[in-house]
Amino acid sequence: MISKILVPTDGSEVAQKAARYGVDLAKQLKASVIVLSVIDQRSYMGQTVPAAQTAMHVIEPIEDYLREAAEAYAGEIKEWCEKSGVQSKTVITTGHPVEEIVKEAEKLKAALIVIGSHGRSALAAEAGAGRVSGFGFKEK
Repeated sequence: MISKILVPTDGSEVAQKAARYGVDLAKQLKASVIVLSVIDQRSYMGQTVPAAQTAMHVIEPIEDYLREAAEAYAGEIKEWCEKSGVQSKTVITTGHPVEEIVKEAEKLKAALIVIGSHGRSALAAEAGAGRVSGFGFKEK
């Protein structure tokens, strides 16, 4: 029986479409939704400047901005859950998106993950950065 559905989001249109599907599915199954937004560390780590030479006053505002964006994306899905009468929980974490999604799914014992097929961070899309795509896992 599916009682918990993990719905990761990066704010992209594809992720939001998958989230709507996840919320609808949760309503049909009487399951709860765990909304996950991962702040990709690669978004704010100095890739061309050694970390020791990167001023913290530059990194901290970027991290704050990314956290606010992640909270907004997750908050929108949480609102959909509330309107649909679906119980939900929001998790914001930092790390590599694929690793964090798998880690949270295992930690929270999610029976199902509903994720966009080719999510691309709404922030990264503006900057032309990479995306998280195609990963799978095997039930133990």
